[in-house]
Amino acid sequence: MRLSRYFLPTLKDTPSEAQIISHQLMLRAGLVRQEAAGIYAWLPLGLRVLRRIETIVREEQERAGAVELLMPTLQLADLWRESGRYDAYGPEMLRITDRHERELLYGPTNEEMITDIFRAYVKSYKALPLNLFHIQWKFRDERRPRFGVMRGREFLMKDAYSFDVDEASARKAYNRMFVAYLNTFARMGLKAVPMRADTGPIGGDLSHEFIVLAETGESAVFCDRKLVEMPAPGTDVDWNDLQAIVDERISLYAATEEMHEPDAFESQTAEGDRLSARGIEVGHIFYFGTKYSVPMKANVQGPDGKDAPVHMGSYGVGVSRLLGAIIEASHDDAGIIWPDAVAPFDVVVINLRTNDEAVCVACEDAVGRLEAAGFDVLYDDTDERPGGKFATADLIGIPWQLTIGPKAVAEGVVELKRRATGEKVTLPLDAALERLAG
Repeated sequence: MRLSRYFLPTLKDTPSEAQIISHQLMLRAGLVRQEAAGIYAWLPLGLRVLRRIETIVREEQERAGAVELLMPTLQLADLWRESGRYDAYGPEMLRITDRHERELLYGPTNEEMITDIFRAYVKSYKALPLNLFHIQWKFRDERRPRFGVMRGREFLMKDAYSFDVDEASARKAYNRMFVAYLNTFARMGLKAVPMRADTGPIGGDLSHEFIVLAETGESAVFCDRKLVEMPAPGTDVDWNDLQAIVDERISLYAATEEMHEPDAFESQTAEGDRLSARGIEVGHIFYFGTKYSVPMKANVQGPDGKDAPVHMGSYGVGVSRLLGAIIEASHDDAGIIWPDAVAPFDVVVINLRTNDEAVCVACEDAVGRLEAAGFDVLYDDTDERPGGKFATADLIGIPWQLTIGPKAVAEGVVELKRRATGEKVTLPLDAALERLAG
C-alpha cells in the first residue's frame, strides 16, 4: 500500500478532549474519528487493526468449539419482556419504535435473542453441548462516554452463549471459554488476569473478568503476582478436561475493586506477591444457569425423556475496546507500539529521496520482495521530509521500519529498525528479509 494513495489523517497536536493516552494516540495516528459522544468512525488504519483483532478472537473461539452466526443489531422488546430484563436494564438501553409502532431496542447484549434462536430449533439433549457466538456492534447509552473506545456508546463485541444439559456440563463449557480467553489475549501480546467479578445485569453466580494491567486502567484491581507471571495455557491442551488449568488460577487471589476483600487478600497472598494495580477489562464470562431458559421456556428433552431447562453461560470480548487496551499497555513517548499479531502492517518501507530514481527502484524492489514473502507493507513514498516520515512511522507503531536512501543504495544496504526496542541495523536487503522472516 502506497502511503501517497492511502487515507491516513495524522495529527501533530493532541486533541483537547482526549484524556488518556490510548484515546490521544488513536486520534493522532488517524485510527478513528469521533462522530458523536462515544461514537466513532473507524478510519482505514484503525479498521485494519480491528479486523486483525477480530480474526484472533474468531480463531480462538472456533478452536474452543464455538460456532459462529450473526444476529441483528435491533431486537424485539417483547423478547426482553419474556426474560424480565426490559424494564430492569435501565437508561443504558436505547429503545426504538418503528413506523408500525413495534417496540425495538438496539442490542446491548444478546442473551434473549440467542435463547429464542436456540428454543426454535433444539429440542433434545443429543444436540448438546452447543456454543454459538457472533461478532457484532452493540450500543449502550453511557451517561458519560469517555476515554475514547474504552468507554464508548457503540462498540464491537464478541459474545458467545453456551447451552448444556446440566450444571456440570455448563461448567465445562465455562472452563473452555476461560482457557480460550487466556490464549486469545496472549496472542495479542497482552497479559490478561482472570478476576472474580460481579455478575451485574447479566445475572448468575459465577463470573470472571479478564483484566489487562495498565497504569491508566479504569479501576483498581488486586491479585497474586504469580498470576501475572503465569504463561497462557496454549492450544496443546485437553479441551475435555481443563479443570486443573482453571483451578490453578482461581486458587490464587484476584479480584476487581467491587469484589475485593482486604482481609482475604492478606491471608491468602504472601506479602511479596500482593499486587495492587490499575486494570482494564477486556473480557467477561458468566455462568447463569437457567436464568433465561426458565422464563423463556428453552427446554430440551433429557435422557430420561423429560423436558428440562438448559443451563447457559455467556462470554464477551470487547473487540473494539481491545485497541485501546493494547495501546495503553504498549506505547512510548513517540507513539503506538503494536504487537506483531495485531499491527495494521508488518513493515513500513521509508523512501528518503522520492526524486531519486535509484532510491525509488530500490524501494519498489524491497516492497515487491516483502509482499512476495507474505508481509503486509506500507510504502511511504510521500514527499514529506525524512524527520516527518520517521515521526509518522513511530506514531502509527508498525513493528518494523525499513529505510532506504541514496547512501544505502550506493552501499547496497538498507536500515532496519525494530519499533518496540528502537534497535537499528544496517544490512543487505536479503539479510533484512531473513531477519523479518524470523
